[in-house]
Amino acid sequence: MSIGRRRKGGEADPTEPGLFGDSVPRPLADRLRPDRLDDVVGQEHLLKPEGAIGQMVSGRAASSIILWGPPGTGKTTIARLLAEGSRHEFVALSAIFSGVAELRKVFEAARERRRDGRATLLFVDEIHRFNRSQQDAFLPLMEDGTIVLVGATTENPSFELNPALLSRSRVLVLNRLDATALSTLMARAESTAGRPLPVTPDARDAMIAMADGDGRYLLTLCEDALRYEGEAPMTPAVLAERLQRRAPVYDKGQEGHFNLISALHKSLRGSDVDAALYWMARMLAGGEDALYLARRLIRFAAEDIGMADPQALVQAMTACDGFERLGSPEGELLIAQAVVYLATAPKSNAQYAAFKAAMSDARETGSLQPPAHILNAPTRLMKDLGYGKGYQYDHDMPDGFSGQNYFPDGMGRRRYYTPPERGFEREILKRLEYWAKRRQATDPESGQ
Repeated sequence: MSIGRRRKGGEADPTEPGLFGDSVPRPLADRLRPDRLDDVVGQEHLLKPEGAIGQMVSGRAASSIILWGPPGTGKTTIARLLAEGSRHEFVALSAIFSGVAELRKVFEAARERRRDGRATLLFVDEIHRFNRSQQDAFLPLMEDGTIVLVGATTENPSFELNPALLSRSRVLVLNRLDATALSTLMARAESTAGRPLPVTPDARDAMIAMADGDGRYLLTLCEDALRYEGEAPMTPAVLAERLQRRAPVYDKGQEGHFNLISALHKSLRGSDVDAALYWMARMLAGGEDALYLARRLIRFAAEDIGMADPQALVQAMTACDGFERLGSPEGELLIAQAVVYLATAPKSNAQYAAFKAAMSDARETGSLQPPAHILNAPTRLMKDLGYGKGYQYDHDMPDGFSGQNYFPDGMGRRRYYTPPERGFEREILKRLEYWAKRRQATDPESGQ
């Protein structure tokens, strides 16, 4: 059988047709792409019968959605299966490679299908890469039913997508794949290959940790491992050398990535500086990305220390910035310093709890407007409507405090932030109590 013309020296020319015979190799991840929703792993909250996707498929009525989640969690597959289950023609588009000209062609083809009585589900990968005007181009076709838009993004839709587009779509959050889901994918890879992966149990755990919730990447690792021809199964060290990536270290208990970060977080919260340093060192020795640790420390400073020691956040941010300047291993000492500071700082989750409570109220109260007296009135019409009327400029008030209401009319005053008498929040609590008394004197019905 001919495999294409030969180059000088007898090598086959890969640009010539026929190099792979009748079958061009397909990546393992593509060969294992599910053809049923039941085979998609890790997203049961969306795919179960009462889940958002499950209901669309059972009712054969797809609606526009934004799939937001990490890489390799099934966004493309879910979109394709939703199109099949709802009897829509699946059209895929990548925002990375597409521009206005491609959009016009896709839109015209969708209009033609609609005239023929066929529905179109347009899947746009990396939709956040489109600019504002390109995103706006989808709106009229979504409104008149020419397309059902399914956008996929790894970025926060609230920051990257137009409000108008979000108001016409439902955002569905995909989970990173956990160890159970990744183990299922490994078993499918072994079933397809007809043999087990040539790795030890520890190396198997290392592969799951390396994948970090990305199913596609895990299957790429499996595909490479299946090419291994050594006599003994690969250990984590052999695996790391073969993949040119340092594998995380697992002790006898085989703690995984998230067990270790949980141990670090709880040690910090418990003010055990020695245990916190140990778990930080364990993760670094196992090959953890130091910047990941630095980012988690920033989160910890805001969540578990907050205003009890405002310098905690400064220390964590400085360690992260400093590591980016110095790199490893020198920059790791900065992260250690941040760990020591956070572990020995006074602890408080008061602002974290306050934020969650405020978010809960924000979701429940919908679109209540601010009271008119605190609205700006840059035009005559707005002044006539009462915008800004009665506003008291606090700097002109005794002690710089007016005690006015700033919550929406009809909502009533809320108390979200209740700091404990620890650290700097002891001083903040005194201020809040003082302002509450002044507010009560100004408006006895305020409740505080």
